[in-house]
Amino acid sequence: MSDFLGKAKEFADQHDEQVDQALEKGGDQIDDRTGGKYSQHVDRGVDEAQKRTGDGDTIPG
Repeated sequence: MSDFLGKAKEFADQHDEQVDQALEKGGDQIDDRTGGKYSQHVDRGVDEAQKRTGDGDTIPG
């Protein structure tokens, strides 16, 4: 299991921009499905996730 997590972290580090874009799209989907009801919380979660992958948030927000 730790080998999988290591590979996942390595991928995230190497493809930070793509990971950040995927997180952003996921957050947008949640906002769409909840009618934006939890938008503030979703945005904060996406921002924190982006900080913890790769070199940080590559998408200006």
